[in-house]
Amino acid sequence: MKGNDDGLAVGDDGLSRCIWCASAADYIDYHDREWGFPVDDDRRLFEKICLEGFQSGLSWLTILRKRAAFRRAFADFDFERVARFGAVDVARLLDDAGIVRHRGKIESTLNNARRACDLAGEFGSLAAYFWSFEPDVATRPARLDWDTLRGMTTAPEAIALSRDLKHRGWSFVGPTTVYAFMQAMGLVNDHLDGCAFRVRALEARAALDRLP
Repeated sequence: MKGNDDGLAVGDDGLSRCIWCASAADYIDYHDREWGFPVDDDRRLFEKICLEGFQSGLSWLTILRKRAAFRRAFADFDFERVARFGAVDVARLLDDAGIVRHRGKIESTLNNARRACDLAGEFGSLAAYFWSFEPDVATRPARLDWDTLRGMTTAPEAIALSRDLKHRGWSFVGPTTVYAFMQAMGLVNDHLDGCAFRVRALEARAALDRLP
């Protein structure tokens, strides 16, 4: 892919994409199929917020390439099952070379699974809770260029969501981590103007049934 000054890269297929995905085929596939497209599946939402925590201090590409191993290790991020993990599981996970073997992040995932069960019980689903923090489109940049995106490391809604999650006992959910989660799960559409997938993400967001 060939990059240009406006933050876009043109692939061999002639499509313009956000330049951040140009460095690896894994990134391109993730950008084209997942990033910025709205998700209302509780397991995938839980998976992503946990993996964003694991990414802390690492690149997303590292986590992406280990995602299949993470899914095997954490029961496909079925948070009701993960909530029942105990000391034996922590030991097993610390011995699993396929994932990031960080005790604090592993124990955080188990804790967050228990907190996710509480949230699902209170709101009916994780999706209903997380999507209640969706920013008003009117507050988003009228035009999203590369310089604007690089300056957007968080948002008021991400700060509010981070604060609320922490109040509810979640960990590894700082404002920057939460904003990356919102970008990936389509609560915001941060594909750049000119990216071929910005319109596709917008169409997917328009088709999503908003949850009460």
